[in-house]
Amino acid sequence: MICRSEFSGSDRSWAAADMANSDFKLQRPFEMRRAEAARIREKYPDRIPVIVERADRSNISDIDKRKYLVPADITAGQLVYVVRKRIKLSPEKALFIFVKNTLPPTASLMSAIYEEFKDEDGFLYLTYSGENSFGFRAE
Repeated sequence: MICRSEFSGSDRSWAAADMANSDFKLQRPFEMRRAEAARIREKYPDRIPVIVERADRSNISDIDKRKYLVPADITAGQLVYVVRKRIKLSPEKALFIFVKNTLPPTASLMSAIYEEFKDEDGFLYLTYSGENSFGFRAE
């Protein structure tokens, strides 16, 4: 089961609204996205086509690539680890990944998240955001 989350007072509250304005969606017509996702799923049935984008008002760096082919059997927590590595996030920053205004449990399999939240074009859209949560770094 996926837990719904409502946040306010931090940059996490912007994550859900940002997915509606996904750069990937804005730059590619629906039919092109749907055809690409179908081709990917046919060629790699054990993988999930995922688009990872930074929340507009997040203070975290942009990710170097946004299209991922994720194994269906990894957890959301493992994907968070991959995203942290790709953006070279400092240890004192927390990273949150949202799927349609939802913060998925870290133990959820990506296959379950995909089945529940995939877009009509066949991609799974994730937004990441973060905040300082582990104190500050003394230099």
